[in-house]
Formats: sequence, structure tokens, C-alpha cells
Amino acid sequence: MTHPHQANEQEVSFQRESWCDAETPRGWQDLLDVLSEHGFEGMARVMQLLLNEAMKLERSAVLGAGPFERTPLRRGQANGFKDKTVQTRLGSLELRVPQTRGVPFYPSALERGQRSERALKLAIAEMYVQGVTTRKVTAVMEELCGLEVTSAQVSRAMQSLDAELAAWRNRELGEVPYLLLDARYEKVRVSGVVVSCALLVAIGITSDGRRTILGLSVSLSEAEVHWREFLAGLQARGLHGVQLVVSDDHKGLRAALVARLSGVKWQRCQFHLAKNLLDYVPPSLPQEEVSEELRGIFNAPNRAEAERLLELMARKYTTVAPKMAAWLEENVPEGLAVFDFPLEHRRRLRTNNGLERLNREIKRRTRVATLFPNEASLLRLATAVLMETDEEWQTEKRYLAQATSSTAS
Repeated sequence: MTHPHQANEQEVSFQRESWCDAETPRGWQDLLDVLSEHGFEGMARVMQLLLNEAMKLERSAVLGAGPFERTPLRRGQANGFKDKTVQTRLGSLELRVPQTRGVPFYPSALERGQRSERALKLAIAEMYVQGVTTRKVTAVMEELCGLEVTSAQVSRAMQSLDAELAAWRNRELGEVPYLLLDARYEKVRVSGVVVSCALLVAIGITSDGRRTILGLSVSLSEAEVHWREFLAGLQARGLHGVQLVVSDDHKGLRAALVARLSGVKWQRCQFHLAKNLLDYVPPSLPQEEVSEELRGIFNAPNRAEAERLLELMARKYTTVAPKMAAWLEENVPEGLAVFDFPLEHRRRLRTNNGLERLNREIKRRTRVATLFPNEASLLRLATAVLMETDEEWQTEKRYLAQATSSTAS
């Protein structure tokens, strides 16, 4: 008669044999053994085995050959392993990172881990901005992430973060045909007084049609001197080849553009122009009808047609809405510079809505602080947000087709 305990062992043995046939790699057999013997308590070990096997398989794919395989398709050689300890919610994982010779390789799983680490730094920055002590940051880290960190480690992480952010803000730039500029305001304590500080932000579209965040600056206002210094800083880092600047109607910015980017065409944001128009529509006129006429101008096939439609619209309202007609003639032409550029670029360049969306993301992060203790703290958090966004943009497809032509289609 078979003892029940012996039956259970036989059943487990049968399951292992079913899972781990002759074609199952040794690493996967180890993984299944841990699962069957330890269940959930062995999850850290399972994840460790899984990652190690996945990294080896990925290396083989990059090399174009398995271990010791001779094939003309091989692109490089395996070069052993490098030990790496990774802290996770499951605990410490002792990983063996595969190395290569003759072809660059780094496991994608660890690259994603690095992005998570940057996000973690961002969370630390947010807590730091709020004046949270390193002891409290330590407690939060342990609670949220399951990581045991010391106050000294948090302090070092903050110092490292500042150095990393400064290096990104000061990185070298290059040719940027299209430049988008905007600003938003945050409450900051300056010399013991709470004031609204301007966060100046610049986005560029490079010659190959990709978006990039060029820089940011914290200033006491949007006065010409601050915009001029900001633009000078971008140029000192190598910004050149600008053909078009897109922004809203900031007086200080426009004066700074004359000083720093003289001769460069300026496109006033059509979205803000449409909003500004509503302030001049008299109660006797239907706003939607007037707005539709303005959209017809912006959607014209070329500049000549847009200017013709603008002239007709202004003439139409000269008697019934003279102030609106005068405003149209004076302001709308500032929103037509985009017609001098390729048709396939215009939709992206007619407004600075892309920057508006970016500012909303900054606001989502900064609103947790409510009040920044100093200008440096605002700069730190905003830089962390924009740096993370810029890294995501670099992996996306092109924002525009080749952005080097300045002639209209």
C-alpha cells in the first residue's frame, strides 16, 4: 500500500518530469523546481533565475548565435558575465549580466530598470521640494518601494540628482530650425516673500524632425531681460539655424527675439489668437460664426488666400464692429508666418499647443508642492520632469518630416 506522503512526492515528481522534458533548458528547470518547492516564498529566487535566463537569451539574439555555436551569422562573441545586485520589492536580486565583445549589448530589462530608477529619483525630488526630511523620505521609500535606504543614501541621491540635472540643462545643442517658447508661473518664496516666478521653457524641432526640450529657466518675470538671457544661454550652448519661432504674444519675449534672433520669422500661436478674438466680438454678433471665419483664414491653402480672406473679414465688420475689425488687421497677420513653410509642417507649427501640454505635465507635478521654498527647488523639479519627457521623446517616431526646408509647398 502506498503511503499518502509517498503519493504526493510521486505526483510532484511526475509534474516535474512533465514540465521539464529533454528540451527544457537547465535554467528553466531550476525555475520550475523553485516554484514547485517554495511557492510564493520563492518568488525572489524565481525572478532572479528568470531575469538571468532572459538576459542570456537576449544576448544570443544580439550575437546571432547561441553559446559555442559556429555560424556565419554570428555578429560578436560572448564575454562572460558581470555580477550586479538589484534592489526590488521582492528583495535583493543577484544578477549575472551577460557581456559581449565585438558588438554593443545591454539587457533591455535592466534598461527599463534604469528608467524606473530615474522615476524614483523624480519622486525623491518631489519630496525634497516639499521640505520633507531625509528621515521621512527614507520611511516613505521603504513603505512604497520596499527598499531599505539610509538618510545618507537619500542625501547622496539628491546630490547626484542635482549634478545629473545640471549636466542635462547645460548639454550641447545644434541646428534647430523650429523653436517653440512659452512660460508658466509658480509660487516661490524669494527673500522671505512669496512671489510668482516665471518658468521659461524652450522646445526645438531638429533638422531630422524630432522634438527635443532645449532648456528651461526660472526668472522673476517674463521681462525682456530674462527672455534675452535665456535665449543667449541656448545660443551659447550651440543653438543655431533657427528659421521660425512659435509663441504667444509676450511683449518681453518679442523684444528679446529682436535682440537675439533678429531676422527669424515669428509665428504667433493661432490658438491664442482665436481666444483673444472673442474679447473683441460685440454681443450683437454670434461668436461661433466669427470664430469660424477666422478658422477659414488659418485653414487657407496658402498665404495669398489667407490674406484675401482676412481682408474680406475685416472689411465686413468695419461698420458693425470697428474695434474688432482693427484688431483683426493688426494681429491676425502675425499668425500667418507658418504659410511660408512646408504644408506638411504647418499643423504642428501653427500653435504652441505642444508646449501647453508639456506645461500641464509640469503643473501636475508641481501642484503637490503648492509653494516652493526657493527658485532652485522649482528648477530642480521642473528639470527632472522635462528630462524624463525628453528621454521619452527620443524613442518616439519623428514629430515632423525632414524639418530643413523653409519654402512653402
